[in-house]
Amino acid sequence: MSSAAGGLTRRRGGGGGGAAAEGGETSNGASRTNSTSNFKDSAPETSYESGENGHKIAFDPRDISESAERSKQPKLTLMEEVLLLGLKDKQGYLSFWNDNISYALRGCIVIELAFRGRISMQKDASRRRFPLADRVIEVIDETLTGEVLLDEALKMMKQSEKMSVSSWIDLMSGNAPLPPWEQAPRCPLGHRTRS
Repeated sequence: MSSAAGGLTRRRGGGGGGAAAEGGETSNGASRTNSTSNFKDSAPETSYESGENGHKIAFDPRDISESAERSKQPKLTLMEEVLLLGLKDKQGYLSFWNDNISYALRGCIVIELAFRGRISMQKDASRRRFPLADRVIEVIDETLTGEVLLDEALKMMKQSEKMSVSSWIDLMSGNAPLPPWEQAPRCPLGHRTRS
């Protein structure tokens, strides 16, 4: 069980003790090779890899195969994940009494675009003293992402002037006044119409 050369101890799970797993006899004299061969398929495996400083690093090779399986599954955007977190489990719908959900989801769009390397905050040393919400966003990569909402937000950011994070979130939520060049004529009731 213990390796004198590496100083590592490996614990065996299930039906295998130290000697039995190596094909030896147990204290009652019966060999356990048959029971350990069936157990071997479901038992945890451990592989070792030498690190840069000479230490051994243990890992389970099944984790690598699981990550290959996960890469085939569709990826969710941050906005979709937050939306799923907001669902009521038993009823299966969102509670729309929370007025901040719109801001949170639009903020997720901005964060997702930053994660994908499409936008960043303007690198201006004089603006570092401002809070993050007041810093200006700029488009650094115009390539479309393939996600409809992200692509629409990216096009909107690319076509208009540079604005702060909070201004973009307000604008995408529909709670900010439109810039003068985009304002539509007002209806008699004071409602703004958007095309």
